[in-house]
Amino acid sequence: MRIGLYPGTFDPLTLGHMDIITRASALVDRLVIGVAINRDKGPLFTLEKRVKMIEDECVELSARTGTEILAHPFENLLIDCARDVGATIIIRGLRAVADFEYEFQMVGMNRALDDSVETVFLMAEARRQAVASKLVKEIARLGGDVSKFVPPRVDQALRERYGPVLERG
Repeated sequence: MRIGLYPGTFDPLTLGHMDIITRASALVDRLVIGVAINRDKGPLFTLEKRVKMIEDECVELSARTGTEILAHPFENLLIDCARDVGATIIIRGLRAVADFEYEFQMVGMNRALDDSVETVFLMAEARRQAVASKLVKEIARLGGDVSKFVPPRVDQALRERYGPVLERG
């Protein structure tokens, strides 16, 4: 069984993340979405809420593709999480060249820790390359419309978190 691990904080889950999840599910038999606890980032949504968002959004995709997709919280080293879930592939999404430099360093460190785990990069589709969770949160916080950047349930959760959204044109 090919098991892949797609890690991130997913705070919140975006359509860019869903694009990578969809394409990664074609590469593996089981896709584990590693939800980083990462207390240093001060997430907007609780770990439980982020896991639930992922589970809710991936049910239909899993049924359609036949790939088992599950969310797995983690707070240890990424390479240790990969070992914990039996992953031999780490999947990373890239939006821009700036992402590559950081990811390149991470691959080197992960390979030094365990060279049996391969990293695969998937480029975000062109219309999703500017979508970043940080920017989505900022737009939502300031009353902007983020519905074209996140799944509908996530949009609803953001509106509940930040209150009424300005009139949408």
